[in-house]
Amino acid sequence: MSWIPLLAACAACYAIKLAGVSLPQRYLQDPRVQRTVPLLPVALLASLIATQTFSSGGHLTLDVRAPALAVAGIAVLLRAPFLLVVAAAAATAALLRLV
Repeated sequence: MSWIPLLAACAACYAIKLAGVSLPQRYLQDPRVQRTVPLLPVALLASLIATQTFSSGGHLTLDVRAPALAVAGIAVLLRAPFLLVVAAAAATAALLRLV
């Protein structure tokens, strides 16, 4: 394993973090930034979930993960508690794998 890509990734992460703390306050006080920043983790997690659910090795796949995600989404829309959402998705995946 080459250490160069790892060190480059570390340097890039440090530079991004440094850029974030180096921003002037006037940028951080902008109302558009104040509205957008809280949404970034949600968008990142949604993209990671979509990538892990619908792709495998660069190919589109539809296996038990898609219906489990749909069940979890419905449970969230019904305002179910988090543990129930996870349990419903896990039970859906387990039952579909059993079939």
